[in-house]
Amino acid sequence: MIVEKKTAREACCSKLKMFLVAMCFVYFAKAFQGSYMKSSVTQIERRFDIPSSLIGFIDGSFEIGNLLVIAFVSYFGAKLHRPRLIGAGCLIMAIGSFLTAAPRFFQGPYKYETTISHFSDFNGTESFLPCLTNGKLGQDNEIPTVEAQAECEKAASSPLWLYIFLGNMLRGVGETPVMPLGLSYLDDFSREENTAFYIALIQTVGMIGPMLGFMLGSFCAKLYVDIGAVDLDTITINYKDSRWVGAWWLGFLLTGGVMLLAGIPFWFLPKSLPKEGETETEKKSNILEGEQDSFIPENNKHSTASNKPAPVSMAALAKDFLPSLKKLFSNSVYMILIITTIIQINGLLGMITFQPKYMEQIYGQSASRAIFLIGIMNLPAVALGIATGGFIMKKFKLNVVGATKVCIGSSMLAFCSMLVQYFLQCDNSQVAGLTVSYQGAPHVSYQPNTLISSCNMGCSCSLKHWDPICASNGLTYSSPCLAGCQTSTGDGKNMIFHNCTCIGESPFPYANMSAVLGQCPRKSDCNYMFKFYMAVTVIGAFTSACGATPGYIILLRSINPELKSLAIGIYTLIVRTLGGIPPPIYFGALIDKTCLKWGTKQCGGRGACRIYESGAFRNTFLGLIYGLYSLSYVLWGVLYIKLSRHEKKLALKNQLKAPEQDGSGVSTSNGNVSSAIVKCSENPDQETTI
Repeated sequence: MIVEKKTAREACCSKLKMFLVAMCFVYFAKAFQGSYMKSSVTQIERRFDIPSSLIGFIDGSFEIGNLLVIAFVSYFGAKLHRPRLIGAGCLIMAIGSFLTAAPRFFQGPYKYETTISHFSDFNGTESFLPCLTNGKLGQDNEIPTVEAQAECEKAASSPLWLYIFLGNMLRGVGETPVMPLGLSYLDDFSREENTAFYIALIQTVGMIGPMLGFMLGSFCAKLYVDIGAVDLDTITINYKDSRWVGAWWLGFLLTGGVMLLAGIPFWFLPKSLPKEGETETEKKSNILEGEQDSFIPENNKHSTASNKPAPVSMAALAKDFLPSLKKLFSNSVYMILIITTIIQINGLLGMITFQPKYMEQIYGQSASRAIFLIGIMNLPAVALGIATGGFIMKKFKLNVVGATKVCIGSSMLAFCSMLVQYFLQCDNSQVAGLTVSYQGAPHVSYQPNTLISSCNMGCSCSLKHWDPICASNGLTYSSPCLAGCQTSTGDGKNMIFHNCTCIGESPFPYANMSAVLGQCPRKSDCNYMFKFYMAVTVIGAFTSACGATPGYIILLRSINPELKSLAIGIYTLIVRTLGGIPPPIYFGALIDKTCLKWGTKQCGGRGACRIYESGAFRNTFLGLIYGLYSLSYVLWGVLYIKLSRHEKKLALKNQLKAPEQDGSGVSTSNGNVSSAIVKCSENPDQETTI
């Protein structure tokens, strides 16, 4: 009999471990997929010539897809076969990833805006006259006919960004069952003291996904979007240029394949499992302990039957849906936790979405390098922080109030690191007519007419195009024409412009009046400042992540076990609706207001932003984050006070019940209530209720 019992127990544990491994893989796969989408935001914005507000809306379509089905999946899914629903979700996510990459196969070659094509030479041996031959580009106010505009839009295929929107939405639909059904399944069949460790393990392994996702995004950002279809020697820009578009579509094919593999194990897992290592005595003790040490309001508790519930119809489940929601929303701790999380997610998601652009515009980093550094430095710190939070919960056996302290403390330390970031700034990139005058004096202007100066007035230059060159005096000019360049030699990326009259007006020392393609690099002290910035962000990422696992424990321990899947689903629904969809949109819209030079679409009209005013960008970006996090701390304080009061009430209630316990129970005669609670939680088998 002993051998048979041991075999059954090992089988139970092996199935739970199989589910745990499968959850780790699917968390990795969805994080790999999601982080690659985040890393491709800049490339997609440039490829489709759309503003930051629209790319924020596209990025938010994931949450829109989640919103459509999560409430029903969380409620009805808890009564159905949870592992198979997760497997079906993985299949949908894979399809969504493939759909996102589809525009690449319907679009023509990418045509970046440039003035060089108007005066380039076929054999690359002659000299050119950029200033004089560029006169036809001066017709900025020329309005194309409706027919010509329609024909151009059709050729450019700009509405194809809708495929990305729909593909990202499908990913949101498919991701719906993973968190609420997966975590509730794990919590139902694992020991209570192991739940925090398992969740931390899943999240830690899942963090490998963003690391590889950002590294893949960095690699693809260096590959030209039309790689294999065009001659790269004819391309006059490189991956550091703000017009460069990487092979964003390539990574979606790879992440879709990984997600397809991640869903396979869930089709072979059972609908339910025995409780991990639980005996009948422990089962009864855990039920009694759950009734005594809980933050669930009394009117939210259901009677717990020892027998297996009889199967119910879908109609009965639907009838009980609204009453269940009412009981859930009457839990004040649950509601405060939702509001607090919404505000913090607004700040976090806005920061994550536009951090690569922030690093690019403030510190002069290329999009590829910014993405790579986030993946190789920040994300390992996040993974370590999540594991540390789970270890602290398990090591010190913290209750809900203890978990709240960890959340508040870690978040406050992360906020301090963000405050330091404000003082780690660089000067604007020196662009004549935009951030400095043609004479070199600091002068920020959002008006295009400041690009005209006496040195280029006779050139009839276009003010719309962005085709930057770096002069020998260290200034960047928006185009060779606006620099007053008279001749040019070479071709492709090696083109050099000579006799640029505007360079002679600058008081900065210069060797000659020549310039090369591309923006000038930032000053050396900016690289030094960037190193401090990265160190501070790594510290902030680690401290912030320490509160992730305790946050999940607060959620799981403050709701009725029968409503666990629904509670997690509604929590995810509300947080992703109000915390996931709006931030990229309003962050992007406010960041757009700091743009100094907009690009021009192939068919005319405003395209993607080429350069921002770094001071205004920093104030807007960090100011939004500071405001949102400050508000969340007020709510964390309210939540902590409420949980502390509830703990005192439970302690007093347990003290009054202590005389009714038998001799093996916990003695509270010395008045040390908190000590009695700790002993009670550590020795549940000793507690007996008459």
